[in-house]
Formats: sequence, C-alpha cells, structure tokens
Amino acid sequence: MEAFPSDKQYHSCRNSQVKITGLVVVQNMKIIGLHCSSKDLHAGQIAIVKHASNLRGCDLYFSRKPCATCLKMIVNAGVNRISYWPADPEISLLNEIGNSTDATLDAKAVERLKSNSRAHVCVLLQPVPCYMQQFVEETSKKSDFLQKICKTDPSFKLDEYFVKYRKNKFREFEQLFLILEPEVHKDILKKIGLENLCEDPFFSNLRQHMNDLIFLLASVNASVPDISDFGFYCRDLQGTENVHEQSISQETARHCMIQARLLSYRTEDHKIGVGAVIWAEGKSGHCDGTGTLYLVGCGYNCYPVGSEYADFPQMDDQQKDREIRKYRYIIHAEQNVFTFRCRDIKEEEKTMFFVTKCPCDECVPLIKAAGIKQIFTGDLDAGKVKDDITYKTFSELQGVRKFIWQNNPFKVSASTHSVSRILTTAEERARDLEAHSGHLARMH
Repeated sequence: MEAFPSDKQYHSCRNSQVKITGLVVVQNMKIIGLHCSSKDLHAGQIAIVKHASNLRGCDLYFSRKPCATCLKMIVNAGVNRISYWPADPEISLLNEIGNSTDATLDAKAVERLKSNSRAHVCVLLQPVPCYMQQFVEETSKKSDFLQKICKTDPSFKLDEYFVKYRKNKFREFEQLFLILEPEVHKDILKKIGLENLCEDPFFSNLRQHMNDLIFLLASVNASVPDISDFGFYCRDLQGTENVHEQSISQETARHCMIQARLLSYRTEDHKIGVGAVIWAEGKSGHCDGTGTLYLVGCGYNCYPVGSEYADFPQMDDQQKDREIRKYRYIIHAEQNVFTFRCRDIKEEEKTMFFVTKCPCDECVPLIKAAGIKQIFTGDLDAGKVKDDITYKTFSELQGVRKFIWQNNPFKVSASTHSVSRILTTAEERARDLEAHSGHLARMH
C-alpha cells in the first residue's frame, strides 16, 4: 500500500521526506481494509476514520512503526495486535530529516504506550520459507499476463525480461522499504526501542528476512508487465477491439492486479493459485491516500473453511474418474471474494473486479448478479473448455466492460501514425523533387 499510485493532489506528499505508511486491517482472519497515509492523515488515523469501533479485536499490520498520535487512538479502539515492518517509523528518525529531537521523543512515547497497552505490539518478522521464492518465480513466469505476451510475440524472451524487470523492481523497493546502511539501521532500531535486534545473529536475520520479502514482492511485480507496452484495455472478445477510457489509471489497475497476484499465493490448490480483489470508487471520503477508492473484499481459491486439505480430492486430470477430481470442492477466488467481502456493493458506485485468471462459468453469473460493471483480467482461457470447467460465458457476458491485458493499442497507433507521417513526408519530398526537376528542365 505504500506504493499505491497517487493522484496529482497527493503527489507533493509522496515527494516529501515523511514516509508514506501502508496499513492492512484484519478482522477474524479476513482483510477488511487496505489503506495508506494521505497528505493530512497518518495511516492509523485513517483506520479510526474508516473503521471506528469496528477496530475492536482487529489485527493491524503497518509498513512503518506507528507514531504516538496513531498508536494512542488505535490502542484505545481495542485492537488485538499491532504489527509493523522494522524500518524507520512514519515520522522518520534519519538524522538529515526534520527535528530529530521531536522524533526521538515521539519514539519514546510510542514505547510507553506500547508497554502499558492491552494490545500486543510486535515487529513483523516472518521469514520466507526456503521453497517460497523458487515457487513464486516459477508461477510468476507462468502467469496469464506473461504467457499471453509469449503467445502474441514470438521474439519475447521471458526469462530475460523477468530477471531484468525483477532486478529493477527490487532496487526500487529496496529504496522504499529498507535502510540501506546497516549501521544507520541499527541506530534507528535503538531509537525506536528495538535494541534487542541490533546484535547478531538477530540483526543479520532481520536484514535477511527483509531482503527476502522484498525480493518476493519484486518477483510478483515482475509477473504483471509494465504498462508502457502492455495494459488493461476494454475490448469485445467476440470481435473488433474498441479502446475506452477506464475509470481508474493504468498504474492503479496494475497495482490492484498485483494485489490479486499476491493473494493467489494463499491458495490451497496445488496446481494453480487464483486471486481476486474488489475496489469501489466512492463519492466521498478523501482522507485516504487511495483517494475515493476503497476496498470491498478480497479472496483466493481454497477448500471450505474449517475443512482438512487432505480430506478432498486433489486430482485435476480429465482422464481420471470424475468422482476423484477437485473441481466440485475447490471454492474459486471469485466465489470467496463475494462470500467474505467486508462491504456491500453499491449500485450507484463504480465497482471494479480484479482477478488473475479469466472467470469461469460458475463465477460469471455471480459477478453479473452483484452489479459489477468492470472486470480486469487476463483472457488466455476465454472461450475454452478445461476439464470440468468452461470459460465460454465470460466471452458472451453483456453489459460489462471487460478490461483485458493486451498490447498497448495507443503505442501501436502512435507507431502507425509515425510511419504514416514518414511516408507522407517522403511522398511530399518526391513531388517537390519532381516539380523542381521540371522547373530546371524548363529553365534549361
């Protein structure tokens, strides 16, 4: 959420030296809010404005340690747990920024609030499993978006693109989420009351865990191509392509799709993970760094809640007995996002559905019945039949703007226009030369 695309009014805030803070609000293991700090409010304050007494019993995950102003309110709201990314807090303590004395006093106030509160406040230290990075890399390369480029452009070198783009993204996230100098990082940790993390092996492990998580995020980011060459554009799957202006920017659409890709890694399906997230564009509520956008719900494909994974069939081979296939038991990401959404879908507001895979015939009627008018997805499976599931209904869906990840039509048209200009110029020069030659002949 720190990297959530900003509008023009918020642009100046992101260029300031106060760090943007992202926040995830979780209630009963369900994400009910995704927020980032705005020009006027910190992430913790936004949580109070958006959720108020509903924060009781919730778990809050901050991308920066919350300041005293935020912490005293969210603690008073009765939250269960507050976790944060162990870098510099929202009011930065780096020496060259602002008044370090005030920042240090604030950090001490945070520690006092933390030690006296009922809520459990902790550093978010979750090491990435040893196999996770390899799994994410392999599945990212197989993502609907990259595979579509491979099919449409034979010259596209997938491995080369993925490694290069991930490297660039890692550098970008490293600047955003890490304090690059270890000694400066230790000094920050001491000032915010985390002296116990400054000694090895704790400090080395901390840095390694942070690097691993950032590398993981960069890998997921590389699975959705950059919008300069590719993007979400509205087109009729049955015929000609018609480009329409979508309600949100290309950057925001791509960011929301990456959120869906991240969700897909929570899957219980051993073969493929699918993630879905719904955002709506409200008519008010500009306090959040997301502008008028707010989260409606998110989901991923899994078996029913409370069941044992091994109790259900795992097979997906269509050659096997239908009775031992998984399709009748797996709950699709689209189905889960409606089941566990945190807000109602309002007909008068623009609601946008982001899903990493083309919706199947089971899910399309749900999306249509919910009144959602915009679907952002890939379309490699559109119109196909796979085992017990078909994707034909999505292609025939009427009254919905389907935004499909495809080659940038604006770039193509721009290139065509350039070629046209060159040809026109060449023709004009040829006519000029011909006229000039005729003039010289007459003079002769």
